[in-house]
Amino acid sequence: MKIQKLKLYTNKLDLEKQFYSEVLGFEIIESSLNFFTLKIGWSELTFERSKKDYKYHYCFLIPSNKLIEAMEWMEKRVPILDLENGRKTQRFESWNADSFYFYDASGNIAEFIVRHELKNTTNTDFKISDVLCVNEIGMPTDNVEKINNQLQENFGTKFWKGDPLRFGTNGSQEGLFLLPNYNLKDFWFPTSIKIKPEPFNILINNHGRQYNLEYKNGEIKASIKNEYS
Repeated sequence: MKIQKLKLYTNKLDLEKQFYSEVLGFEIIESSLNFFTLKIGWSELTFERSKKDYKYHYCFLIPSNKLIEAMEWMEKRVPILDLENGRKTQRFESWNADSFYFYDASGNIAEFIVRHELKNTTNTDFKISDVLCVNEIGMPTDNVEKINNQLQENFGTKFWKGDPLRFGTNGSQEGLFLLPNYNLKDFWFPTSIKIKPEPFNILINNHGRQYNLEYKNGEIKASIKNEYS
């Protein structure tokens, strides 16, 4: 599964635009008074203006040999979250992945992750254009099994790893839905951001087919967009 387009909502649109385009240097490919869209590898990330303050967790994939270099690059531009006693990277043994975290201009918790099984190393110095895609989006629910089954039935995506009761994942290492049960897991690691089912729109590619998905009020609305030739 790949995340091709992701739309999030923010009441700090101008600050978010400045953060991603001027501080981090991502390319803006479309913009208006009420939204802007960033090109991030094979993904597009859109922020749309809202009156309400939403809080998301999402993640970017970077080459698997660039964790420390990317973190040092980011530290010059944005604070990296301290996880424990000065440690700033997190190892996920069962995922064979490592990551670090930061806040965007809306106060969302964002993450850079390396997934060692993808074998996507690069030999050049890290630059922002090396970010490969939007890799994860949080999809909080009060029923992990139900949402996972709906994803499987509508999109053909599969449960990946985790606990089908408390915190599961659906998709693949190239693109994942994070499925925490907000009745059992209170906060997004490593923050005090309350886990809530915030609205988003997404376009994914799975097995050569594109699917549109709207997530709102903890419910999935889905439609097939088209097929690749």
